[in-house]
Amino acid sequence: MALFDLKSLNSALDELQQERGISRESVIEALATALAAAYRREYGKRGQIIRATFNPQTGEMEFRQAKIVVDETLVRKEDEEQKGEDDQRSRFNPEQHIMIEDARRIKRDAQLDEEISFPLETREDFGRIAAQAAKQVIMQKVREAERASIISEYGEREGEIVTGHVQRFERGNLYIDLGRATAILPYDEQIPGERYRQGERVRALLLRVDEGVRGTFIRLSRSHPRFLTKLFEAEVPEMASGVVEVKGIVREPGSRAKIAVKSSDEHVDPVGALVGQRGVRVAVVTSELGGEKIDVVEWSETAGDYVKEALKPAQVLGIELFEEEGRAVVQVAEDQQSLAIGRGGQNVRLAARLTGWKIDIRSMSGEQVAGTEEGGALKKKEEAKEVPAGETESGKELPAEEDTITEDIPQDRDIASPDVEKQTE
Repeated sequence: MALFDLKSLNSALDELQQERGISRESVIEALATALAAAYRREYGKRGQIIRATFNPQTGEMEFRQAKIVVDETLVRKEDEEQKGEDDQRSRFNPEQHIMIEDARRIKRDAQLDEEISFPLETREDFGRIAAQAAKQVIMQKVREAERASIISEYGEREGEIVTGHVQRFERGNLYIDLGRATAILPYDEQIPGERYRQGERVRALLLRVDEGVRGTFIRLSRSHPRFLTKLFEAEVPEMASGVVEVKGIVREPGSRAKIAVKSSDEHVDPVGALVGQRGVRVAVVTSELGGEKIDVVEWSETAGDYVKEALKPAQVLGIELFEEEGRAVVQVAEDQQSLAIGRGGQNVRLAARLTGWKIDIRSMSGEQVAGTEEGGALKKKEEAKEVPAGETESGKELPAEEDTITEDIPQDRDIASPDVEKQTE
C-alpha cells in the first residue's frame, strides 16, 4: 500500500527538476536515505545499518538490514582480549558484522568488507513518519538548490555594484533585499553618518559571497575604495573603455577621497574626464556618497610631480625628496599651509597614503617666496622616481598650527591599482 500521495509527490519532483534544476534521482536517493534513518530511529536497534529503497511510481518502500563481512583480522570477539596498543581491530557487533564463514553459508562467494543484507518488516504505522521524512528531504533539497543558485549568480558579480532595498536593521548591520537573496551591509562597511529607513533604496559594492554552516551570506560595502571606482566607471565612458586608468585611491568614507588617474591617450585629459563638464560627473558620484569631497589628481611617474598633484588644491612652491627615508619636504606659502594640511591634517594624510611618501609641510614667508626661482622650482634628490604601489605605513595626525607638519603613511586598505582587491579579515 502506498504511503504517499503519489500524484502530489511526482508533481513536486517534476517542479524541482524543471524550475530549480534538481534531478528526480537525487531527490529519490535522499528520500530513501531519510526513510532509512527514520526507520532506524523508530524501530531499529543500536548500531544497525539500515538501507531503504523507494519506488515513486508505486509508492512501495523496502527496508533491509546490512551487515559487513569480517573475519578475525578485522574484529575481535567480546571474550577476546586486546593484543596491545597496536591492535587496531574494532569490537565485533552482531548488528553490524557477520563472520565470513556465516556469510558464505548465505552467499557462497561472499568477500571481506562486502555487505550482506537481510529484509526487515515494513511497519503499518510508518506512513506518518515516512511522510514527514519526505517533506524534510524535499525542503532540504530546495534550500540546497537555492544556495547553489545564489552562489552561482552573485559569486560572478563580486566587485560590481548592486541595488536593493533596506529590509531590516540588526545590531548596526543593514540587511538588504536584492530580490532573489538578502545581503548584509555590515556596520564597518557603511559610510559614517549615513542613516537609512526601512524600504529605502541602497546601492553598494558586492564585496564577496561567503558560504558558512548557517547559510550563504552576501557581503556588501559602501566604504571600500573600489565602490568609488565603480561609481566613476558608470559615469565616465573613458574609464569604462580603459582609456583612463585609476592608479590609486584613498578614502576617508563620508569625508574626503583622492583618486589618481592616468590617460593612455594624450588627447584625453584624465582629470577632466572624471570631473566632467562643469563638474557634473564628479557631482553625481559625490551625491551618491552623501557629499564626500573628491579630489581628482593626475598620476605621474615622477615622484615630485605626483606629490605636488596629490596635495591639491594647495599650491606647492618646492619639493625636496629624501629617497632613503621615503620622505618629501614640501614648501608652501604661508597662506597655503592650512590648505595643504587640511582640516585635522586630512589633506596631507590622504596625500601621503596616495603617494607612499612621508610628507613634511613647511611654510615660507612672502620674502622667501619671492626669492624662489619662478616661485615654484622642484628640488629633488632624484629626478624621476617610480612611485611605490601598494599599502603604506601607519602614521599620526599633527596639529595644523605648527610650522612643520610630518605626515607618516597610514596603513590602510587603499588600492594602488584597480586590480588590487580589498584585504578582508
